[in-house]
Amino acid sequence: MNKLAEEVDGLFDEMVAFRRDLHAHPELQWEEVRTTEKIAAVLTELDIPFVRTKPTGIIANLVGAHPGKTVALRADMDALPVYELNRELSYRSVEDGKMHACGHDAHTAMLVTAAKVLKKYQNELHGTVRFIFQPSEENAEGADEMVRQGAVEGVDNAFGIHIWSQVPVGQVAVDPGSAFASADVVTIDFKGKGGHGAMPEGTIDVAVVASSFVMNAQAIVAREVNPLNPVVFTVGKMEVGTRFNVIAENARLEGTVRCFDEATQNRMIQRINEYADHVAGIYGATAKVNYRKGTAPVINEESSALFAQSLVTDLYGIEAVKHEPPTTGGEDFSAYIQSIPGCFALVGSGNPEKDTEWAHHHGRFNIDEEGMRVGATLYANYAFEYLNK
Repeated sequence: MNKLAEEVDGLFDEMVAFRRDLHAHPELQWEEVRTTEKIAAVLTELDIPFVRTKPTGIIANLVGAHPGKTVALRADMDALPVYELNRELSYRSVEDGKMHACGHDAHTAMLVTAAKVLKKYQNELHGTVRFIFQPSEENAEGADEMVRQGAVEGVDNAFGIHIWSQVPVGQVAVDPGSAFASADVVTIDFKGKGGHGAMPEGTIDVAVVASSFVMNAQAIVAREVNPLNPVVFTVGKMEVGTRFNVIAENARLEGTVRCFDEATQNRMIQRINEYADHVAGIYGATAKVNYRKGTAPVINEESSALFAQSLVTDLYGIEAVKHEPPTTGGEDFSAYIQSIPGCFALVGSGNPEKDTEWAHHHGRFNIDEEGMRVGATLYANYAFEYLNK
C-alpha cells in the first residue's frame, strides 16, 4: 500500500495541474465534452482500453495479468451553474455562471491519477479495474445512464469518493450503513378561481391554498413519521399569481423529499397526495401532485465500508478515520450499488487556514488539494487490495 501512496506522491503536481485545468474550464451536465477528451487522451497514452458513453463520459478497463474479480472506481465530472466568487485564484473559472463548486474536478483528477498508478502495477493485478468517469451527477441522471450503458456489467464491487469540505483534510469518513439520502422531486399544481383583488367573495384564492399546504404539510414530518427515521420535506419554489390586484387562480409548488428507507418514502408519497387533496378541498380548489423518485439512498455495504476503513487506518492511522453522520444530501452513486456491494467515502478537504470550509455549491467553494493525495491513494489501494486479497 505504501508503494502506491509513493506513486501518487510522485504524481501529485500532475494531478493538481489536471484538476486546476478542469476547474478553470467547467462543463455542466451532459456537456462534459472537453473533460471527456482530456480523460481519453490520458487513457490512450496509458494504453488502457475504454469506450465513450453517450453523450459524454468514459468506461475503461485495466485488465490485470492474472484472472480475478472486477472492481469499479467511479468519479463524476460535471460542474454547476454557480458564479465563482474565488476571483483571486489563478485557476478560477473562465466561464461566468459555471463553476466546479462541488469538487467533481478533484474526483476526476484523483481517478485519472489512480489509473496512472495502477497501470504501473498491471502485472500484479488479479482481476480487472473498471474506471467510470460519469457525467451529469448534479441532476441525478448520469449514474443511471452509465449503468444502462454497461458500467456495472460483470462488476463485483464498486467504490466511489466525494471530496468533503466539512471533513478536515487528512481524514476520511466511510461508515457502514446510511451515507446519503434519497432525493425525490415533488411538484404540486393547485387550481382555484381567479378574480379582482377587491372582490374576493366570488373567487378561490390559490395563494391561500398553497400557503396553507406549505404550513400544514410539515406535520407529516413532525407527527406522522417515526422520529428515528430521518426525513426532510422542503418546498423550495412557489409560483403564485400574476399581478398585485388579481386573485391567483393557479399555483405551482416545487419541493424535495429526503429520507433513508423505502417505508418512510412511501409514507411521504401517500400523505403529500392526501394533504394536497384535502387542503385544496377545504377551499374548493383542486390539486394535482407529481411525485418523482430521484436517487436512491446510498447505503454503504458493511464489509466494503470496513475494508475501506482498514485501508485508511493502515495508510494514515486510526485517527484518520472520521465517523460522519449521514447527510440528507443526494448522490447518484447509489445506482451502482443497487445489486452489488460497495461503498462511498468522504475524503476531507476542509482547512480553515486555506479557507476551504465553504459549503458545497457555494460560489466560494474550494478544496485543500492535499486531500486529493489521500483520495487518489485510497482509489488505487481499494482496487489493488480488493483484487489481490
